[in-house]
Amino acid sequence: MSSATTVNPVLRVAPAPPAEAAAHFRASLAFHADVSDVAAALAVGGDPGFVVLDSRSTASWEQGHVPGAVHLPTALIAEQAEGLLDKSVPVVTYCWGPGCNGAARAALALAQLGYQVKEMLGGFEYWVREGFEFETWEGRERGAVDALTAPVGEGDCGC
Repeated sequence: MSSATTVNPVLRVAPAPPAEAAAHFRASLAFHADVSDVAAALAVGGDPGFVVLDSRSTASWEQGHVPGAVHLPTALIAEQAEGLLDKSVPVVTYCWGPGCNGAARAALALAQLGYQVKEMLGGFEYWVREGFEFETWEGRERGAVDALTAPVGEGDCGC
């Protein structure tokens, strides 16, 4: 096959026009937050303007969770959300990590009940890998920053 007939796999489907791309990425940001943005908002102290919701099982919650998060497993959202959450306050859901769609299922359940919601990309896995403090039944802990997921020795990745 000559280079003239070789198809670039990246450009096999052409990029969207800039206006369509902007609309897509704006919409994506309306549905998602990343762990570093959530951590930065929580680190300021006071009311961050949202509540963090851990949608995992009790056993998973006890292994570790974001400090200050509300624990509400997805299966219990329909019956318990109104007793734990205020519909006027946005909710940021998380589950285990990027290989798990539990946070998306929790976000869907909450949205269907009338809550404003975003999913925290990376979940608890990336919270820990980026070196943010987490809680267990024994107290607070912090792991080492994984150099493959966050800048080591810097507070911000610059993105």
